[in-house]
Amino acid sequence: MPSGRPEPLASPESVYATGTTPQIDPDTSRGWFRRLLPVIAARRRTFAIVVFTGLTGLAIQMSVPMVLRSAIDESLADISNPGAFADLRRHVVLLVGMGVASFGLRFTYRYLLFGAAYRIETDLRAAVYQHLTRLSFSFYDRVAAGEVISRANSDIRSIQLLLAFGPLAGLSATSFLIAFGFMLSIHVPLALVTVSTMPLVYVLGQKLRDQVFPLSWVTQGRMAEVATVVDENINGTRVVKAFAAEFGQVTLMARVADRLRWSATALIEARARFNPLIEAIPRLGMALVLLYGGYLAIDGQVGVGSLLAFSGYVTMIAVPFRMFGFVLLQAQRAAASSMRIYEILDEAPAIVDRPGAREPVPGAPDIGRVEFRNVTFAYPTTSASSVEGEVPLVLDGFNLVVDPGETVAIVGRTGCGKSTVARLLPRFYDVSSGAVLVDGLDVRDRTLIGLRRSINQVPDESFLFSESLHDNVAFGRPGASRSEVEAATRIASADDFINQLNDGFNEVVGERGYTLSGGQRQRISLARTVLADPRILVLDDATSAIDVQTEEAIHRGLTRLMSDRTTIVIAHRLSTIRLADRVVLMEGGRIVADGTHAYLLATEPRYAAILTQTTDTETLGEAD
Repeated sequence: MPSGRPEPLASPESVYATGTTPQIDPDTSRGWFRRLLPVIAARRRTFAIVVFTGLTGLAIQMSVPMVLRSAIDESLADISNPGAFADLRRHVVLLVGMGVASFGLRFTYRYLLFGAAYRIETDLRAAVYQHLTRLSFSFYDRVAAGEVISRANSDIRSIQLLLAFGPLAGLSATSFLIAFGFMLSIHVPLALVTVSTMPLVYVLGQKLRDQVFPLSWVTQGRMAEVATVVDENINGTRVVKAFAAEFGQVTLMARVADRLRWSATALIEARARFNPLIEAIPRLGMALVLLYGGYLAIDGQVGVGSLLAFSGYVTMIAVPFRMFGFVLLQAQRAAASSMRIYEILDEAPAIVDRPGAREPVPGAPDIGRVEFRNVTFAYPTTSASSVEGEVPLVLDGFNLVVDPGETVAIVGRTGCGKSTVARLLPRFYDVSSGAVLVDGLDVRDRTLIGLRRSINQVPDESFLFSESLHDNVAFGRPGASRSEVEAATRIASADDFINQLNDGFNEVVGERGYTLSGGQRQRISLARTVLADPRILVLDDATSAIDVQTEEAIHRGLTRLMSDRTTIVIAHRLSTIRLADRVVLMEGGRIVADGTHAYLLATEPRYAAILTQTTDTETLGEAD
């Protein structure tokens, strides 16, 4: 079946297929790199091979100037000897062999190193995504989507770049030590002259680090701001165009981009001030070597081959300093990025399974029963002005019992807490006080997976994935057959428009399903719930975007669907309210009236007033 999503990884070697994605160290007192070590350790075999091949290749490479020294000094010492040319050929063969071996080893360790870095990047993405799926709604209520996307992409990429180039810098530093050892074996004073400028490099590196870290933190944060603006404008493009607000949004993007440009430019300026000096100072050391070494060669204290070897080592030790500035900058960016990533990974889910969480016994008499016991609830807030007692209560002493198989409609004015009731039922949020019971158990004593599989709701704002209609309907049951999907769409009265599409059920809808109308999206969302076949069904104004004639056909299908399951209908339309066995009226976060539609209409003026407004709206809609 065509799908907009890639197939799950089938390789038995994949850590994601087995659910054993490496995780960071949870100890927040450790440094950022120490916390990352468990993820790196998962690739320790690869890194062991990288270290072995890298050091072996480095040893061969560092031996080349010594071979050249031997070849030249021996040839010059006995240039009149006919056998000297044969000795020179032996050195040439040796150098060629060393070059081939060095190439093979360097290719191996670079290939494995970059591969391991990309795999660690993938591990981090998987760890972040897995954690995001566990985080509660309260996290997404306060964190912008663009901020999360930025941390899961560009911030992780900064760490990957450090892991790819950091070991190369480590090998370069090792090459410096080996080269310095060889230089000491040739001529100690000349070797000391070579490294006499190195303390200046350290001082400049410290100053560069002190400036780069805060600028890296600010730059990564402002990249997240840009991602947030882009994400909101893409998802809200219809609103932007409807209000002709393109110029205002472009201005906003320009302002945010300019803030990013300022911090990025400051970061580049810091590099421009220090990196050239860090790279130039070793060249000053090379000039001193040529001056002092030339004097020693003229004076006969060192041979030509030794001076040539020394020059080769001076060139080699310049490489670490050329990489030093880049790696130092990348290390500061990775440190800032890792802390932004850890802010997500250290976020504790507000809704988790309690120890000993269980599921009700199948066949128990309370299966399908819903009860709200004196529930009080206020949405979490991070506002600095909000203190305890000042947070507005959405539900205040809410009590409701829905018996198994019963259909109850919840009616009330906007903001009275109707949708909040639907969100507390599958434990998207926890109550502030009181209790919500489903199937005879407090929802906090049940497993989240078991609870949410037994409850399904159709929201008023339907979300579809950018994949085929078949896959959208079968989202809750990916293994459902085509005939089962078609049966669900018939109940939701979605089969008629699906069959008129060019590709039918294989039609891939656009992002969020915007290639379909609002009513069509609601019918697909309803079919998705029908196919999931939950014991408890919540309809949150699920037919608000559907015309009256189609709604009647849907209601006929829903009547059969609701006959053997508990259903809560959050309703605005009179036609939807009539589906219910009982109607409750909400006001101020609590139930103020309970009874049949006819009873409330005759005895409760507030209910009649709400229905009058709804009926007038429906009449206007029909007149249009």
